[in-house]
Amino acid sequence: MTNYTKINIGTEDRAELHDRLGLTGAEVSVNRLPAGAGVPFVHSHRRNEEIYGILAGAGRAVIDGENVSLAAGDWLRVAPAAKRQFSAAEDSGVTYVCIQVKEGSLGGFTAEDAVVH
Repeated sequence: MTNYTKINIGTEDRAELHDRLGLTGAEVSVNRLPAGAGVPFVHSHRRNEEIYGILAGAGRAVIDGENVSLAAGDWLRVAPAAKRQFSAAEDSGVTYVCIQVKEGSLGGFTAEDAVVH
């Protein structure tokens, strides 16, 4: 397993993958909120944008005071300075992945960065 790391997060409510996978270029977490629950704080970032992917269920994000409905299949990019807070719908839990990367740091997409062997 020199060139890869595999883990299973099972049914954890929150799994931060940066340490467990040895990530060096992104912070990734998988989050599960039960129906009616919410993240208990509002936050923003200095340099990192966040990408949220809704894997199951429904919820909402409040971004700079604007309510954004979220459902399975939705993807959302949030700029670093935006103030954000997430919650599950009253009648449905929500499972989402959050990917955090330094804004403007992507060195190339697959077509430019891939080496075909």
